Amino acid sequence: MRDLTAGMRYLGRGQRWVFGHGRWFGFGLLPALVALVLYVAALTALAFYADDIAAWATPFADGWDGLWRDSLRVLFAVLLWLGALLVSVLTFTAATLVIGDPFYEKLSEQVEESEGGAPSGPDRPMWAEVWISLRDSLYVLWRMLLFTVPLFFLGFLPAIGQTVVPALGFAVSGFFLTLELVSVAMQRRGIPVRERLRILRTRKALALGFGVPLVLAFLVPLVAVVLMPGAVAGAALLVRDLTDDGGPGDEQDPASGRFGDEPPRTHAQTHAQAHGQAQPSAQPHAQPQHPAQAPGFSAPKPQAPDPRSQWGSPR
Repeated sequence: MRDLTAGMRYLGRGQRWVFGHGRWFGFGLLPALVALVLYVAALTALAFYADDIAAWATPFADGWDGLWRDSLRVLFAVLLWLGALLVSVLTFTAATLVIGDPFYEKLSEQVEESEGGAPSGPDRPMWAEVWISLRDSLYVLWRMLLFTVPLFFLGFLPAIGQTVVPALGFAVSGFFLTLELVSVAMQRRGIPVRERLRILRTRKALALGFGVPLVLAFLVPLVAVVLMPGAVAGAALLVRDLTDDGGPGDEQDPASGRFGDEPPRTHAQTHAQAHGQAQPSAQPHAQPQHPAQAPGFSAPKPQAPDPRSQWGSPR
């Protein structure tokens, strides 16, 4: 339950962030607007040619009575358009992320910078970033269809199809929508799409708390366009929790500017590091190690013993 409400809080924090930074909100609207125009144009063209497509797909009805033939083809055209609308809803986020990859990468990075620092992403040309984003989106869509197609047919069952199946459908859509949105920040960290899926599986409630409200909101026309910038911003904040970047107890390393690269130090370890002594192990039952063998130390060159020092520390 805690993870479920935490996911909702991340979504709310992302929306507050973009509305508090109007320039970045407008910047993040552009890809969603472009995707919306393309989808509306495609659905309009499909509606215009739906009758011709229905006639081409049902040649066996040419010899039927006019009423039955026209009824069949009208039903076919309506179902075809509704199916295209469903596919549009399922793929809108993925298409928007592919179209707006450079935009959302900058937006996500700016959000993380405002929270204390963003990891430096891999140095790749723009075409490579777009190709990776497209490939990952197709993988996510394929995995989502493995669930949504069976749920579509189960929806025809009495009682269950009108109660349990819709709830499962929203949960599946919310989970995979979260997977799509966190891809921007996780791709910057070099996390492959299969590893992203594994990470979200360990925090299902967090992913559902973030994604399911978005799925419900996206059912309202044009709301997806308005909420997309905040969704990307909230996903960047969520990734910082999933990858322990900037989480509780983490401190920024001034030398590298990265978060969460190593576990928090104990007071004894911090004191030992400040005085050049061997750091005690963080594990209570760990065997003592020679400083040259301890993690983080490089073996010193052999030197003559210095009677004034012990382990390299002044007496």
